[in-house]
Amino acid sequence: MLERFIKQTEYSSTEDFADNFKVNIPENFNFGYDVVDEWAKTNPDKKALCWVNDKGEHYNFTFSQIKEQSDRAASYFLSLGIGKGDKVMLILKRRFEFWFAIIGLHKIGAIAIPATHLLTKKDIIYRNNAATIKAIVSTDDEIVIKHVEDAMSESPSVEHLIVCGENVPSGWDNFHKGIGQAKPFNRPKQVNSNNDISLLYFTSGTTGDPKMVIHDFTYPLGHIVTAKYWHNLNEESLHLTVADTGWAKAVWGKLYGQWIVGACVFVYDHEKFNPGTMLELISAYRITSFCAPPTVYRFFIREDLSKYDLSALKYCTTAGEALNPSVYETWHKATGLKIMEAFGQTETTPTIVTFPWMEPKAGSMGVPNPSYDMDLIDSEGRSVEDGESGEVVIRTNKFRPLGLFRGYYRDENLTKSVYHDDVYHTGDVAWRDENGYYWFIGRLDDVIKSSGYRIGPFEVESALMTHPAVVECAITGVPDPVRGQVVKATIVLASEYKDKAGDLLIKEIQDYVKNVTAPYKYPRIIEFVEELPKTISGKIKRVEIRGKHN
Repeated sequence: MLERFIKQTEYSSTEDFADNFKVNIPENFNFGYDVVDEWAKTNPDKKALCWVNDKGEHYNFTFSQIKEQSDRAASYFLSLGIGKGDKVMLILKRRFEFWFAIIGLHKIGAIAIPATHLLTKKDIIYRNNAATIKAIVSTDDEIVIKHVEDAMSESPSVEHLIVCGENVPSGWDNFHKGIGQAKPFNRPKQVNSNNDISLLYFTSGTTGDPKMVIHDFTYPLGHIVTAKYWHNLNEESLHLTVADTGWAKAVWGKLYGQWIVGACVFVYDHEKFNPGTMLELISAYRITSFCAPPTVYRFFIREDLSKYDLSALKYCTTAGEALNPSVYETWHKATGLKIMEAFGQTETTPTIVTFPWMEPKAGSMGVPNPSYDMDLIDSEGRSVEDGESGEVVIRTNKFRPLGLFRGYYRDENLTKSVYHDDVYHTGDVAWRDENGYYWFIGRLDDVIKSSGYRIGPFEVESALMTHPAVVECAITGVPDPVRGQVVKATIVLASEYKDKAGDLLIKEIQDYVKNVTAPYKYPRIIEFVEELPKTISGKIKRVEIRGKHN
């Protein structure tokens, strides 16, 4: 399958990859037909999805079964009057119906809008009206159902509510009944062009309303790099990415690139994360490749890893937030496995990657993905030198990268504010070392300027996170009449340290940071809190913390 899209599949270096990697983009590419249905035709019994949940249920789906169920979903959606360009929101947690539904929507040219089950009535109303959503496919979770129903009186565009599960409320359609009774589905002559919108994500920014990121039908091909050259997958791989289907990380790690490569996707559908249970599953199911945010690895290294048979696990990756070097080192020492980091946004596929042929550097995101023309620039637009910090940008004057978003839906001004003059501004700040490795500093708005120094929140947080008292922390800048800004640490303490919160612990933590990193970076102000303010996607709201001092 992979050879249909790229001629050369193996590379020995980033230079080799940059010179020879090229994706053949078919006309009117559709992931449902050109990948899922092709696997069903050439290798129908090949396992595509291994799904288990926390209730002990376990299902395997082959590509022929995924084709059949997605065809039924496509037919069912058409029967409801849902067609090309219509928007359908999928609030499906990690249920296997997500894969039936999103492929079915692709097959009819509709626009899928994956969404988290954590949305409230207000969130749902905003999304329904901002995107003119026509239908919602939801789990039968009572809280989710209530929030959706409460939003309906203020959501005039929504015509259908569809539920997956045993609990079918009044006024809702039954997804399983619908696809079970669906008429035979025949592929329309032309469902889409490559530039049509196939996917829309609401990004949960740390300020303002969520932005509507749109991707076209070629976007899945951008994830060949994700699966083959970051996750290092092949047709024998069993890959687990920890992500709810409401977030873009799910299609990064649980769908597009993995199925193009021919790997089987492992899904654990659970309500509450338990590191011991996750490690048991990795052991029991012989997971070969694993990807999760650094937070998951932080939980893992607190477990007695010698209790678990991780011998089948050959490759580990991370993204979603910056990886603390201490977590990398502890995991590597305990398992022998290196964590290969990557960086990207909802607006992109992975843009900075630690490739399989590279030696990872603990704490580095990796090197630029040659599929993108990456650069670091200062506030004047000048490309910075090695060792200097700058904003991570993508240049598109030479070519438009496969996987880069088409813009923010219905907001041309917002799109132009970050993407103009053939440059997409990520808003993230990093520096590059003499070997070309990129190191994350923070968001552009989060960089602290103190006594002439530029201090990135992440570098101070990395130092803090190695202190045993610190469970979570956020670094922000506080206005200061002498220094311009001083560093403040907002810290969630480990339970055994909570009764020690006070001046002595503050002094201990300050001295610790001075020893671990450059002394000028230490937090002059420390506040202990029960929890950090976060967005719905778990990003720390530094703007809210800063607001207390402005």
